[in-house]
Amino acid sequence: MLRSTQQTTRDLRRHNRSALLSRLYLDGPGSRLELMQASGLSSATVSNVISDLISDGMVAEAGSVDSDGGRPRTLLQVRADYGNVVGVDIGETHVQVGLFDCTLNTLDTATYPIADTKLEPEQVAQLVVQGIAEVTASSDSASLLGVGVGVPGAVLSDGLVHAPTLKWSGVPLVSMLRPLVNAPLYVDNCARTLGQAEMWRGAGRDASRAVIALLGVGVGAAVATGSDSYRSATSVTAEWGHTVVQVGGAACRCGSCGCLEAYVGAEAVLARYGKALSASDTESRLVELAGLPDPDAQRVIAETAEYLGIGISNLVNMLNPDKVVLSGWVSAVLGPSVLAAVRDTVKRHALPYLFAQTEIELGQLGNAEVALGAATLPVLQLLATGARPA
Repeated sequence: MLRSTQQTTRDLRRHNRSALLSRLYLDGPGSRLELMQASGLSSATVSNVISDLISDGMVAEAGSVDSDGGRPRTLLQVRADYGNVVGVDIGETHVQVGLFDCTLNTLDTATYPIADTKLEPEQVAQLVVQGIAEVTASSDSASLLGVGVGVPGAVLSDGLVHAPTLKWSGVPLVSMLRPLVNAPLYVDNCARTLGQAEMWRGAGRDASRAVIALLGVGVGAAVATGSDSYRSATSVTAEWGHTVVQVGGAACRCGSCGCLEAYVGAEAVLARYGKALSASDTESRLVELAGLPDPDAQRVIAETAEYLGIGISNLVNMLNPDKVVLSGWVSAVLGPSVLAAVRDTVKRHALPYLFAQTEIELGQLGNAEVALGAATLPVLQLLATGARPA
């Protein structure tokens, strides 16, 4: 009975730490009174938990704000220097590794092309380890809270990765990396982690249900639902790129025909242009294509916007999101020039009352967005437990 009581008390304490830490992390600085009102916890509980979080170095006082007729209230915030996290983006064209502080400000990045690896898992894993070592070389290893890795595929409960765009089937990535990474390791689908980052720090912050579209060589999406209590996000991934938008259409890498990815994926866009470009790698070639005044290039980009709009209209009709966010490096290259055309296509194909409720925006997280998304994995663990990983 004593053990059960101790367990219950410990669980309650952890829950309260998690609740208040999450509130400060996701909503920004707040006073003890605001935390009490938002959480429903008593004044004494909030005071005790905050004292513990300050003592542990996770939270600090951050000035004060005037109150209505009373003494100024002290503001509290999560300390950015409490620890660092690493995020790794394993993409179809590169491995990008980012070092971020506890509140996800970028401290350093390293990017490695992976064409020479021929996507062999062992060589890609070595680049991941090399990148982690590079970005953490000048920081204290004790400050590292964890490493998150985003992959363009499914990560099963046994740690096996199925990533068709990398031609990986049942790759034991987690067991390959864990002995080589001296920190807690978390691996998940990159669209899901990017969705988390956009809901926390990007275009999805004010959304209750958002679709985060990840546009690259492959095409994926995450459906993220924000929680009213802590604005954290739960998300599920969708193989949106393999929904059919053209019966009997272009062949897709998945073996089917007419998939959305076969029209808006980077390599598909370049193949449809069909002319030689001076740049050698996929990303540079798409940038070059986007800047061409060539009528054929402009036609291909216009077609891409049309197909992308059709794909988004299907999402709007099926999921009724209040926001669709276009992220990923293809979105960064083409998004500013095609966004108006994409919105027009969605307006023509989505049900009017659903379109009226949906905003379509570009992602806001910059070049390291997928690595930043992966970095949310160790932060999520920190918020869930209210404590540094053991």
